[in-house]
Amino acid sequence: MISEPALFSVLRQGSYLIVSIHTALDDFQMIRFQEDLIEQIGQHRARGVIIDVAALDVIDSFGSRTLRNTAEMARLRGALTVIVGIQPDVASTMVELGMGTGTVYTALDLEEGLAYLDGRVLRPAAGGRHVDIRE
Repeated sequence: MISEPALFSVLRQGSYLIVSIHTALDDFQMIRFQEDLIEQIGQHRARGVIIDVAALDVIDSFGSRTLRNTAEMARLRGALTVIVGIQPDVASTMVELGMGTGTVYTALDLEEGLAYLDGRVLRPAAGGRHVDIRE
């Protein structure tokens, strides 16, 4: 039996989850992705989530709405979300069709996404040590 390749992967890095979507997801897979991610936020006590969509050459209206809803669910679970890697053609199409990410922050790549989370979730304290804002 041939196993199906992973459609997305989740990597834990400190208090962040880095999620890479490897291929376009149909509506059922998108909902499954959302459910899995929201569950893992609690399991790993994540404070930030980066969703990397660089491998996608299209994001439809359902996918865009599901990403926004996933970010809102994550926020309600205590994790800030950043979407990274939106391709230029995808960005153009999303704007032309009136789709967007709403209030969900976007960044060019993983490096910028991590910097954004570090600036929002962590703040520098005396001596260069990082202190969680929620403390």
